[in-house]
Amino acid sequence: MSQEPHIPETSSGPLRVLVADDNIVSRRPLEVALRKWGYEVVPAASGTEAWRILQEETAPRIAILDWMMPGMSGPEVCMMVRKLKREYYTYIIMLTSRSEREDFISGMQSGADDYLVKPPDFNELTLRLGPARRIVAIETELLRVKEELKVRATRDALTSLWNRSATMELIVREISRVQREHSPMGLVLVDLDYFKKVNDSFGHLVGDSVLRETAIRMLGTVRPYDSVGRYGGEEFLVILPGCDLEAATVKAEALRHAVADAPMHIGACTVHLTASFGVTSLSGGPAIPPDLVIDRADSALYMAKHAGRNCVVPLAMEATPLSV
Repeated sequence: MSQEPHIPETSSGPLRVLVADDNIVSRRPLEVALRKWGYEVVPAASGTEAWRILQEETAPRIAILDWMMPGMSGPEVCMMVRKLKREYYTYIIMLTSRSEREDFISGMQSGADDYLVKPPDFNELTLRLGPARRIVAIETELLRVKEELKVRATRDALTSLWNRSATMELIVREISRVQREHSPMGLVLVDLDYFKKVNDSFGHLVGDSVLRETAIRMLGTVRPYDSVGRYGGEEFLVILPGCDLEAATVKAEALRHAVADAPMHIGACTVHLTASFGVTSLSGGPAIPPDLVIDRADSALYMAKHAGRNCVVPLAMEATPLSV
């Protein structure tokens, strides 16, 4: 038996391989070899069991399927896997005692990637697994890059909060939920008080750190299903599903305390910071454009600033819009 190089672990552990064969005498040597080479083996004793495992979210990325199995044959399992709609690919090696050219063609037409005749030569098996590992590695990297690009497209580069575009999409989605479920939504517009003085006194690098610390404090105050976005500059938007005006005001007060109660220590600098909060809410009724909801929160924020800053002002959507 050849000595396979150690298989690098994926982000979730060793690379997993499904070995499906109803004959334990022929399946066991495969399991032993694969474990020796560093794989995590997931055994299956029937085609039906193999198909169940391959439908799971954490299904093995490589599958070795015997041709003839109870319940479903290897080619039948292969064809069902190819019909699945998911991001990652399952590399399938068909294992059979058949060696006729027609059988090889039939197996490949079912969607198999490779083909081995039983009993397998383990030197040949190691070679067959090489392309499988490379495909899994390439796809894993592509999915990582895709996720990174998605994050870059939706997250603010400085604070890692939702960026303005993503925040607007979240508000549109939440307004739709309000109309559909008649459950309220609170919206809080936050503006850091005298933030320009922070930049002027300590420099923009400290100012950037203050924005990041503000984001951390707000995220640590809201619920897991609330959303915090950077609206622009030193302004933030907080989306509070299920909160009427009173509940949203209470949560805005908690956010105000999170920002103002303790100074921020940035290197050798100590920054005392406060923020003003404008709060509104939506509770159903006719569809309202997101800009109008934000304008209402902005009107409340205007009132908070004119009330001396470092305070929370609620303003219901039903009220007549203020001229500001």
